Amino acid sequence: MATAAAEVLQWGWERARAGPWRGDGRIAYLAPLAPAGAPSADFLTRCLDTLVARGFTEVVTSALAPAEQQGFLAVGFDEYERLHLLSHNLDEIAKPPKAAASMLRRGRPGDWPAVLEVDASAFAPFWRLDAGGLHEAIDATPLSRFRVAASRQGIAAYAVSGLSGNQGYLQRLAVHPDHRRTGLGRALGLDGLRWLRRKGVAEAVVNTQIGNDAALALYLSLGFRPERIKLSVLHRRLG
Repeated sequence: MATAAAEVLQWGWERARAGPWRGDGRIAYLAPLAPAGAPSADFLTRCLDTLVARGFTEVVTSALAPAEQQGFLAVGFDEYERLHLLSHNLDEIAKPPKAAASMLRRGRPGDWPAVLEVDASAFAPFWRLDAGGLHEAIDATPLSRFRVAASRQGIAAYAVSGLSGNQGYLQRLAVHPDHRRTGLGRALGLDGLRWLRRKGVAEAVVNTQIGNDAALALYLSLGFRPERIKLSVLHRRLG
């Protein structure tokens, strides 16, 4: 079973981040890194050989646009799940609900165990974060904002927003089932968008699984609009 930490694989000008998927030593993730563009089949074959040598038996990709998928499909990947891609131009952002907004604060390292419990309660097993996944979500962009909603019972929800260049991202947003429909998800989403606008960002994007109607409805209520293209997570068995 693989135990390797995340690393950057590079041959020539092509680069990808790889590591264990959600702490599962059998499954790797492979995410092409910009600005290299769509990875070639030759580069991906080298990556797969490396993952096999690391002991992985399966691999999944990050969420990929159609133009990024060609090399993966050429080396035997199949579609695992499709995702909505939504964008927000940040021209108009509503004010967060006062009661919920008053519960928000900066996330701290001591919050991580409770945050991961919220994440596990909000997502299906395949999509849940472990400590490494949360660390990657926070560090995925040069600048990020990690916020939690704290109730008397503890952490009720959290969000991670990120900034890279002039592009904003709503990386992660999760609300414990006991605190849904209380405005916390809306408050956290708007908090992230308003932070991005203060940083001078022109656009923010978010993705969510097709079929996750509750998340889609929340993002639409925040002012996101669906893009015509759909993203895909791809999967391949190794060995």
